[in-house]
Amino acid sequence: GKAVFAIGSLDGAESIGLTETTQTMYTYTLNLNTSFTGEDNLYVRLRTGDSGSIFAKKTASYHTDRYSSTTDALKVDKIWYQFPLGDNFTAWVAPKIENYYMYAATPSIYQPGALKAFKLGGNSAVFGASTNVGAGVKYQVGDSPWAFSTNIVSKGGRGANGAYELLGDADQSKWDTMIAYTKPQWHASLTLSQQHNGWDSFSYYATTKAKTLNNAAMADGSDDGQNKPNGLAYAFRTYWRPAESGTITPEVTLGYDVLSVSGNDVGKVSEATSWMLGLGWSDMFRADDKIGAAFGAPLRATENEGGSDPADVDAQLWEIYYSFKPNDSITVIPAVFGASDILADSEDDITGVMVTTKFKF
Repeated sequence: GKAVFAIGSLDGAESIGLTETTQTMYTYTLNLNTSFTGEDNLYVRLRTGDSGSIFAKKTASYHTDRYSSTTDALKVDKIWYQFPLGDNFTAWVAPKIENYYMYAATPSIYQPGALKAFKLGGNSAVFGASTNVGAGVKYQVGDSPWAFSTNIVSKGGRGANGAYELLGDADQSKWDTMIAYTKPQWHASLTLSQQHNGWDSFSYYATTKAKTLNNAAMADGSDDGQNKPNGLAYAFRTYWRPAESGTITPEVTLGYDVLSVSGNDVGKVSEATSWMLGLGWSDMFRADDKIGAAFGAPLRATENEGGSDPADVDAQLWEIYYSFKPNDSITVIPAVFGASDILADSEDDITGVMVTTKFKF
């Protein structure tokens, strides 16, 4: 299990529609793992939480541990069954899962200190996800560094937005395929994400204009749902870490995403890109401590449907933190973060501070 407490304040909050006050957040999580053969796993995550509005603002200040569902209600947040298929294949079937739990490899070693935007090397075009019905398979090429995966998550399979259709025209779905090469010190991967019928889960790391998808079609399947645009996104990720910790040489994560949208309204986004750089230094002052820093440009519209220039803002986002453990079960993470032109105009500039405390048991 894990409990997370956080307290934070945001200067410039009014420019992004929030109030400049000090606010708090908590989440409480229970992870339940059950094996029936010794090689499979039935995973259930129970979670509850509550937070002030600054911890929920995408892209600006969304906390990496925030629980986004019903306030103060303990619910089944994730549930899936994972099992082997022979010696090299792993399969998932899931009533509630996100795509990135079924990837061939973890694409980033940067651990965000405050902002969910920096998860997975940039939580934008490809890795932004939504918890819904899903299934996937991973293939590990023997003892080699190569691995492949493909998986799909469907909102219609759960009746999201009133559309009760699994993998049909009216379904909103996300199909991700990854090829990864992972060694002990470094990793490189390329992930393709095919997003159907207005899927828009990349809002954790995107400007307001980059999120302008046309949702004119009825969610019940009118017009076969084809008035909603489809997305095709690519993500390149690579990381490297030094052979020994405690040195001035950092571990490095790089991420770059490209999103192409088809079927959008004229004047709305048809192409967008994002990037991120994450640095980490471990065991610098005491055992198990960490210094982290990340900087990047959220998903930004570069072309509109019809070929016009979207004139999107030059958004930038960053964070710096120090993580230390008073004992084996508690981690304290003070962090500062900031952004410029983060949502829609040049006035959207913020600077924030957060202190997060995590209890594991």
